Amino acid sequence: MTQRDIHAQYDFFEYAPPGEALPAEDASKIDIAILDMNHAWPNVGHDSLVHAVLECAEEHRDELVRRGLKVRVITFDVRRRIALPPSPNGRFRFYIGTGGPGHLDPRFNDGVSEVSQGIRETGEWEAPLFRLFDDILAHPGAGLLAVCHSFGLLCRWSGVAHPRLREKKSDGMPTNALSPAANDHPWFSQFAQKLEDGRHFVVVDNRMFDLVLDGGDVTPLAFDGDGSDAMTMAEFARSGSMPRILGVNHHPEIIDRDHVLTVVEEKWRRGEVSSKWYQERLHTLENEMIGANVERSRLTSEYTLLGVLRHHIAELITNR
Repeated sequence: MTQRDIHAQYDFFEYAPPGEALPAEDASKIDIAILDMNHAWPNVGHDSLVHAVLECAEEHRDELVRRGLKVRVITFDVRRRIALPPSPNGRFRFYIGTGGPGHLDPRFNDGVSEVSQGIRETGEWEAPLFRLFDDILAHPGAGLLAVCHSFGLLCRWSGVAHPRLREKKSDGMPTNALSPAANDHPWFSQFAQKLEDGRHFVVVDNRMFDLVLDGGDVTPLAFDGDGSDAMTMAEFARSGSMPRILGVNHHPEIIDRDHVLTVVEEKWRRGEVSSKWYQERLHTLENEMIGANVERSRLTSEYTLLGVLRHHIAELITNR
């Protein structure tokens, strides 16, 4: 996958960055909402998720152009601007939540403590976000894909898992383990069949918190490792054979190594990031995302992000 400019002009895709007002509804646009949890923290994940939608939409370019339609991604700055999309209403039916810095409970983000990572915020956005989660769950035609921080918020909303600060931050490319439930899942059982041992898969990781499973109405699909209580992937609702609400505690959007490396280097040269931020990502890209790990991580991305996106985008276009 070659990364391209998400701001460029396409005849099948459009990107609307966060703004003061929600872009007007347009019958020619199929809108997808990005719930940006980064709080203006430097990152490469948000744009990579937008790019993943672009790539999946391009597979339907001929049909979109023939019908005079575009897939439009609209970003909502949830934590900093308290901006949220409408609940599923005919216009919005698919939502993507990004990763982000700080504690998973905004009340602990005082801007001073280590877990806040410099983020100072109130919990003002949490209640409306959780109401949005309620409405997505209640709407059988709506979907949500939650990455990292957003997955942690889903777990807090649902009560199925609680955050636990890790003794050592998980970064680089560790191995996760599929659960028995994944082997029985119509989609993730296909992932298991592609793995060497049917269970263990490589992820791109960068997180301070584990999500400790408490139980409840959720299907745990993966854990931090064999015998771990730290859930790293879960399905909260299913539509047919595919996840309707899916959370992952890794970064499957980090796919194109060369492009991401260029972005990281540019952010460092412009003085936008700390040395710690730069060195962590540089180490992963230059020392771990190499050789066989490149293909392994792409396989993970295919089953925990791209395949799910393709399914939902195809449904949005078909049902337009």
